[in-house]
Amino acid sequence: MSEEAKRIAVYVDADACPVKDEVYRVAQRYNLHVFVVANAPLAVPREPWIERVVVSEGPDIADDWIAERAGRGDIVITADIPLAARAVKAGATVLAPNGRLFDTASIGMALATRNLMDDIRSAGGATRGPPAFSPRDRSAFLSAMDLAVVRLRRDGFLAG
Repeated sequence: MSEEAKRIAVYVDADACPVKDEVYRVAQRYNLHVFVVANAPLAVPREPWIERVVVSEGPDIADDWIAERAGRGDIVITADIPLAARAVKAGATVLAPNGRLFDTASIGMALATRNLMDDIRSAGGATRGPPAFSPRDRSAFLSAMDLAVVRLRRDGFLAG
């Protein structure tokens, strides 16, 4: 770590993210800067530590914006597996909205499963979508995000 320790930033892949309010609660508790990234304007609380980023429309534009900035000491919130893989490769802590941690040990299998399901759908096969988001998922996310911040702080990154 350099003389001036890096501050933890949170990047939210905000399109269809069901845990934005939970992100704001944890970020406020630890005084984290949050970037809410989407292809269209979203309502976000008017707080100096929350920054709404509206990118141009198009496939993966929001993902590219996040992937170009997130790195070691940052937290990325996304259900998008390719974005998760890019962020993990850059050293970021990556959480799905259900609290699942994507890391170097799990991202390969997540990508393989995603690609297999895409191939099945492309061939006309029927697949089930993800399970409905539940209160248990919300709780798991809150715990996982809190743990991620605690671990990053322990590693010398600044939160507040």
